[in-house]
Amino acid sequence: MNELRPQAGKQEAFLKSSADLAIYGGSAGSGKSFALLLEQLYDIGNGGFRSVIFRRTVPMIRQPGGLLDTSEQVFRLLGAKLNQSLLEWQFPSGANVKLAGMELESDRFSWQGSQIALICFDEVQEFTEPQFWFLFSRNRSMSGARTRIRATCNPDSDSWLRSFLAWWIDDATGLPIPERSGVLRWFVRDGDSLVWGDARAELVEQFGADFEPKSATFIAARVTDNQILLKQDPAYVSNLKSLPLVERERLLNGNWNVRAAAGNYFRREWFQIVDSAPADIVARVRFWDRAASEQRPGTDPDATVGLLLSKDSAGSYYVENVIKMFATPGAVTQAMVNTAHHDGRGTMVAFHQDPASAGKFEAEATSRALDGFDVRFNTATGDKETRAKPVSAQCEAGNVRLVRAAWNDPFLRTLENFPVGKHDDEIDAMSGAHAALLAPTGGWDAATLKQIAVGGGLPQLAAPRLFVPRYCGQQIFSGPCDVVNIMKARGLW
Repeated sequence: MNELRPQAGKQEAFLKSSADLAIYGGSAGSGKSFALLLEQLYDIGNGGFRSVIFRRTVPMIRQPGGLLDTSEQVFRLLGAKLNQSLLEWQFPSGANVKLAGMELESDRFSWQGSQIALICFDEVQEFTEPQFWFLFSRNRSMSGARTRIRATCNPDSDSWLRSFLAWWIDDATGLPIPERSGVLRWFVRDGDSLVWGDARAELVEQFGADFEPKSATFIAARVTDNQILLKQDPAYVSNLKSLPLVERERLLNGNWNVRAAAGNYFRREWFQIVDSAPADIVARVRFWDRAASEQRPGTDPDATVGLLLSKDSAGSYYVENVIKMFATPGAVTQAMVNTAHHDGRGTMVAFHQDPASAGKFEAEATSRALDGFDVRFNTATGDKETRAKPVSAQCEAGNVRLVRAAWNDPFLRTLENFPVGKHDDEIDAMSGAHAALLAPTGGWDAATLKQIAVGGGLPQLAAPRLFVPRYCGQQIFSGPCDVVNIMKARGLW
């Protein structure tokens, strides 16, 4: 028999809260989304009940294992039917629960005039303050259901939510204060400011009956409060521990103060200096972070950086060489060609395509200049810090070594200053190189990965690809199109 109930402890406390606004979570894996779905069950027998659960974007709702998938596990057990196009669950009583995005700041106005008994925000720190408070004003109903706001969150030191939860967070450590978790406080809005009190009567006495105080609480929870998850996926905590420092402090330890600062992403002591890369290199890429800037007196432009990164059979990475230059686009392309010849045809050449309209043309022109080499390019996605996180985690684990050279010290200084330093060209090149090696087979044929490295540590060139014999459905001459014989005739088989 299927049974729906909150887990004892923090999740149950959230479901039992009497607050007008209850916020739950503060770290990853604490059962936040599931708690929001269970909150709906109080009122699904009321045919007039209307609820909306917001995520910042609709793709977040639909992503695998996201809010939509989780709602299927809960609501279908209760006879609800899903309208996929509207993302609405209709219960047998007529009660309705909608999943909605609010990506743009102006999207909040599409809810003008709405009456919503239960408003939920999944990852409320991702919403802007105007979005949140505008929806707060839509929290009303004639259905008889108790109106309330429920929200989940992860720590974000730069979010408006950090100041809203200040009373529940230790200002020095950034960690939730255990004895304040779940404690009710009251607030009223006086102009643009919130005034807090420990009791409703305190604020009524101060501001009068025209100000109706609202109650709020924060229930801090961590992954250790979600025993079901830990039993089903014991490795999840290890996954959180493998995150870079900033993300680990936020998502594992629930730290509301930590933010990206110099030394949080890369530290000098994480890197071992070696005399050379080992012989068992299985993949190698030279990634270029390109800038079209010449250095002139009185200027400090971004540089073009070409970083050579290799990976050995044990999965360790080696930064073998870093080239840094200030040059025109033509000179940069020529340098890429010259360096590719020096690195050898066994080394992939990769770079990011500029998203501007001319970027595709420039990328294709560069690829033509590098004809004969394994060239890969794409458009960068996400911000620089997001792209740096995977390689930062490898560095912190001691899994990235530097080959001893004069560029080591300036390279490490740039890394240590990320993301607050003025220049981050080396970081972009290293994160791009790491991503390129993480692509399927790291850009190498499977046969190459099984071969033994040869002289100078360069992997052997990929073996010729084998083509499966096929026959085409359409005939352009009397017999079937025998691909094998055609290729043999052309010397390609």
